[in-house]
Amino acid sequence: MEVIYQYAWLIPVLPLLGAMLVGLGLISLNQVTNRLRRLNAALIISTMGAVMGLSFALLWSQIQGHPPYTRTLEWAAAGNFHLSMGYTIDHLTALMLVIVTTVAFLVMVYTDGYMAHDPGYVRFYAYLSLFGSSMLGLVVSPNLVQIYIFWELVGMCSYLLVGFWYDRKAAADAAQKAFVTNRVGDFGLLLGILGLFWATGSFDFGVIGDRLSQLVQTGSLSNVLAILFAILVFLGPAAKSAQFPLHVWLPDAMEGPTPISALIHAATMVAAGVFLIARMYPVFEHVPAAMNVIAFTGAFTAFLGATIAITQNDIKKGLAYSTISQLGYMVMAMGVGAYSAGLFHLMTHAYFKAMLFLGSGSVIHGMEAVAGHDPNLAQDMRLMGGLRKYMPVTATTFLIGCLAISGVPPFAGFWSKDEILGAAFNANPVLWGIGWLTAGITAFYMFRMYFLTFEGKFRGNLRQLWQKLKSPEGMAIVTGFDAAPAFGPGAMTKGELEATEEHYHDDHGHDHGHSEYPHESPWTMTLPLVLLAIPSLLIGLVGTPFANYFEEFIFPPTETLAEVTEKAALFNPTEFYIMAGSSVGISLIGITLASLLYLLGKINPVAIARKIKPLYELSLNKWYFDDFYHSVFVIGLRRLARQVMEVDFRVVDGAVNLTGFFTLISGEGLKYLENGRAQFYALIIFGAVLGLVIIFGVT
Repeated sequence: MEVIYQYAWLIPVLPLLGAMLVGLGLISLNQVTNRLRRLNAALIISTMGAVMGLSFALLWSQIQGHPPYTRTLEWAAAGNFHLSMGYTIDHLTALMLVIVTTVAFLVMVYTDGYMAHDPGYVRFYAYLSLFGSSMLGLVVSPNLVQIYIFWELVGMCSYLLVGFWYDRKAAADAAQKAFVTNRVGDFGLLLGILGLFWATGSFDFGVIGDRLSQLVQTGSLSNVLAILFAILVFLGPAAKSAQFPLHVWLPDAMEGPTPISALIHAATMVAAGVFLIARMYPVFEHVPAAMNVIAFTGAFTAFLGATIAITQNDIKKGLAYSTISQLGYMVMAMGVGAYSAGLFHLMTHAYFKAMLFLGSGSVIHGMEAVAGHDPNLAQDMRLMGGLRKYMPVTATTFLIGCLAISGVPPFAGFWSKDEILGAAFNANPVLWGIGWLTAGITAFYMFRMYFLTFEGKFRGNLRQLWQKLKSPEGMAIVTGFDAAPAFGPGAMTKGELEATEEHYHDDHGHDHGHSEYPHESPWTMTLPLVLLAIPSLLIGLVGTPFANYFEEFIFPPTETLAEVTEKAALFNPTEFYIMAGSSVGISLIGITLASLLYLLGKINPVAIARKIKPLYELSLNKWYFDDFYHSVFVIGLRRLARQVMEVDFRVVDGAVNLTGFFTLISGEGLKYLENGRAQFYALIIFGAVLGLVIIFGVT
C-alpha cells in the first residue's frame, strides 16, 4: 500500500498532461486535433479514470487505518523563511479525491453526448482536464500557499468554462462577473493568509491553529486581530462557495455548458470553499466570533437561495439558487462546529446535485429538438411539462435527486441535512429555525421544478406560448438572457448549425429544433445519470446516527477517534426521531403545496403571486442584490473612473505637458543668447553680478 502513496503525486499530474497534450495539439495542429475528437476525448477520460482508480485505492487504504502521509520538498528558502511544496493524503483528502474524480469522470462521459455537435468539443475536454488537475492539486495541498495557487487556478478554469461560448454576450459577461466577484473574496483570503503568517510564522494548518490559540491566550496577539484574520480567510470560501454577499456570480455562471454547471458549480469548485473551512478548522474553532459569523452567513445564504429559487423559470437558474442554498447549509454546519455533518452534506450533495444538473442538461438537449437552440426557450420550464413520457430515464433520476435534496428518507440528503439541523439546534435554536424553514422551501421549489418539467401535458408545441415568451415582456421574466438567440449549443454560425441539423437528421430521423416532441438523450448522457442515482439513494446510509461510519472516518483534526466514539455513545433515539420528524414533516408540507399548485391545479399560483406581490417581486428580482450592486458598484466605479480620467487628463497630463511647454519656450528664448560674441557674454555676467549685489544689499 505504501507504493500508492509514493505515486500519489500523479493524481493532479495525469489530468494536467492530458490537458497539455490536447492543448498543444489544438495550438499546433488544430484541424487534425479536431478531427481526432473521439481519440482526444478518450485520452482525457482515460487519465481521469486512472486517477479515479488511484483515489479509490487511497480511500480504501485510509479506511483500513493507514496513517496520514505527507511528502514535501523545499521550494524556497531565505534566512529563517522556508516554503515547502508537496502533497498530503489524510482522511479528508482521500474523501475529496474520490468525490472530485468520480463526478469528473462521469461528467466527462456525459459530455461526449451533450457536446457531440459542438465545434469546441476538443477544447472543452482540454479545459475539463485542466480544471480536474487544478481541483485535485488543491485537495492534496499540504499548506496555505499551495492551496492559494491552485485556488486561483480553479478560478481561472471557471472563467474559461463559464465563458466557453464566448461569442454569446451573456456568457462573456457571466465569466467576467464570476471572475471579478471571486477576486474580492480571493483578495481577502490573501490578506488573511499573510496576516496569519505574520502572526504565527507558518503556512501549515495545524501549526497556525496551535500558535494562534497560544498567542491569543498569552495576550501576545489581540483577539480583534485574530477575528480579523479569520474573517479575511473566510472571505475566500464565501466567494468560492457563493455565500452572501458574494453569491451573485453563481446563477449567471449557468451560461456555461451544463456539464460545467454539474462539475464546477455544483459538486467540486463551489465545495472548495467548504473544504478550505474544514482545512482551516483548527484556526476557526479557536475564534468563536468568526465561527458565529460563518454560521449566520451560511444560514442566511441557505434561506436567501431557497426563497429566490421559488420563482425561477429557467431550469438551470433554479438549480443554481438551490446550490447556493445547500452550500449555505454546509457553511452553517462548519460554523456551529458540526465538522463531520458539513462534510457529509458536501459528499451527498455533490452526487445528487451533479445528477440534477446533468438531468437538466438532458432535458435541455431533448427540448432543443423542439424549441431549437435558443436558451430562452429550451431552458424555460413553462414550455416543458409531460417529459416523463418522452424521457423516462431522465425523469426517474431527476425525481430521485428531488427526493434526496428534499430530505425524504432513506435518500442521501435526509441523513446529512438532518444531522446539520440537529447540530444547529444544539448550538442556536435560531439557526435551526432558519434551516428548518429552508428545508420546507427546498422541497417546495424542487417539486415545483419536477412537476413543471415532467408532469402534466407537454407545452413545448404551443406556438402562442412561444411568442409570449419571446416577446420583450416574456424575455424580461426569463431572467436576463440576451434577447437575440445564439445559434447552436456552441453558438455556431447559421451554416454550421444547418450542417449539424442535417447530420442529426440522418442519424436520428428528425431535424434538431423541428420535432414536435422531445426525445430521450443518448446512453452516454443517461448512463452517468443512472450511476449518480446510486449514491444519491444509498450513500447516506454510511452516516446514519445508528451507525455513523462517516463520522468515525471524518472528524475534526483537534479531536481523537476515542472522543468521537464517546460522543456517538450519547446518541438519543427519541431526540433523533423528534428532529427527523419535524424536518421530514416540513418537507412533506412543501411537496404537498407544490403538488396542489403545479400538479393537481387545486390552487392558482398566479392568484397567490398577486396577493403577495411585494414578496413575489422580491424573489423574482433576486432580492434586488444584482440591481443594488449594479447601481452602487458598477455605475459608481464607472463614475469614479471618469473622475480619475478627468484628473489624469487635466492635472497629471497638464503638468507634464506644461513642463514640456516651458522647456520648449525657454529653449527657444535662450537660443538667441548663444550668439558667439564674448562682449555680450561679459555683459550678461556683469548684469547678473550687479543684480546679486543689489539684492543682497537691499536685504
